[in-house]
Amino acid sequence: MNTENQSIRPSPIAGTWYSDDPRELGRTVDAYINNASLPELPGEVIGVVAPHAGYMYSGAVAGHAYKAVAGKSYDTVVVLSPSHQYYPQLLLTSAHSHYQTPLGTIPVAADQMAEINQGLVDNLGISLSPVEHDREHSLEIELPFLQRALKGDFELIPIMMRDQSRQIAKGLGLVLAEVLEGRSFLIVASTDLSHFYPEATAHRLDHKVLSALADFSPEGLFKLKDSGQGHACGLAAVAAALWAARKLKANQVTLLKYDTSATATGDRTSVVGYGAAAITRPY
Repeated sequence: MNTENQSIRPSPIAGTWYSDDPRELGRTVDAYINNASLPELPGEVIGVVAPHAGYMYSGAVAGHAYKAVAGKSYDTVVVLSPSHQYYPQLLLTSAHSHYQTPLGTIPVAADQMAEINQGLVDNLGISLSPVEHDREHSLEIELPFLQRALKGDFELIPIMMRDQSRQIAKGLGLVLAEVLEGRSFLIVASTDLSHFYPEATAHRLDHKVLSALADFSPEGLFKLKDSGQGHACGLAAVAAALWAARKLKANQVTLLKYDTSATATGDRTSVVGYGAAAITRPY
């Protein structure tokens, strides 16, 4: 990996997926977080699952995930997302040293990225592939929420998963756990659920995925995927987060919110599902 390139990745989605005005964006994100109501969580939050559509569609659901970490501080935040853009490589990261949103810049954790890369090479025989000026929305969409919810600065570990296989997801999760052990960290898994089914069908498919998530079962997620009984574009990212969290002594997932795009659009004939969850380990 080339970590010498000190440059900023400008946002390709500010002004479309969310506001490019810092004040408006801050107010919007704060409202999504403040309006969320959560159950009492059973332990220390070390991971969240959050959706990644435009804020008008999924921001209210995402607010529940980030309410779970509001006011907390972490040195490092890992964001795992799918890759909606085509690249030949299996696992992608940014070639830039910082991400930019209208709320400011976030430094990439170069040293930890190098450790993760080495772990992937040693354990899976693959490496992280840095890309310049990627247009991936599913990773970036989480960043303004992190900037508003968390207290203090943090470094970012951005990983986009083009490969959605069980082997890569588990291998990545175990490498992440090894690198994060003993550190102050949060893992964010970015995913939407089913896409473009009638709402009743979406509910059936999505609740199977959410049930496997609540059971803390990355294996169950892949069984649903393989059998066609459940869909999530970031399923491998969620599974990797669960495998990492399990290794890091997490033992529970609490579902926080579920909704579909119909709430925003009024169209129940073709919806996208959104879910939020918190991953905890005993205090």
